Amino acid sequence: MARTTVQLAGALGVEVAAPRPARVAASSAGRHHLVVELDRDALGEWGWDEAPACDRRAFLRGALLGTGSLSFGRHGPHVELVLRHAAAAELLAAALAEMEVRALRTRRRGRHVVYLKGHEEIAALLRLVGANRGLLDLETERVGSDVRARLNRMLNAEQANLGRTVRAADRQLAAIASLEASGTLDRVAAGLRETAALRRRMPDADLDTLAEALGVSRSAVNHRLRRLVEIASEED
Repeated sequence: MARTTVQLAGALGVEVAAPRPARVAASSAGRHHLVVELDRDALGEWGWDEAPACDRRAFLRGALLGTGSLSFGRHGPHVELVLRHAAAAELLAAALAEMEVRALRTRRRGRHVVYLKGHEEIAALLRLVGANRGLLDLETERVGSDVRARLNRMLNAEQANLGRTVRAADRQLAAIASLEASGTLDRVAAGLRETAALRRRMPDADLDTLAEALGVSRSAVNHRLRRLVEIASEED
């Protein structure tokens, strides 16, 4: 922002004072103030209501460059424009609303804050002021956030499926052990005995793996294992 300010001021023939360290909290160390001296009388009269669209966009661009910040947090992107006076904040919020950008207002530590939340509102502001680099960063963050969210859902679903598989295998192994202890396992159908033996050899395998090893369908393996559990429950 400072570099852009210097370039714009130079193009207008405005002198820019050398940056000076900001007198702020230690957490903001490394920040500097850039002072641009303007002769308001020389600028002439200017009003939002009479300004053409290009001037309105320039006004909002200057407000964003001079007072704004874009951040990405856990709850999504966030734009803040911090102003000293309530009247200026009210004017800025009204100007944004007239340009179909919805902004909210609050007060924090004696300053008046105009802020935007949500991808669509922030993207609309960045497009309006021609902040193409900021818009690219916003889109990159949005895509990355969507990818992370999808990946987390997939991992959670996989973990849940794995948990169900492990719990089902434990029930099946317990049922097979019970049937063997009672001698019932030797009297069940050959397909059930074959499935019970394979489950013992492959206690962590899922139904697809067991079905491939037995040369039968997944539903057939599921039915056999469920039947073994049912028989063991009937004996109890």
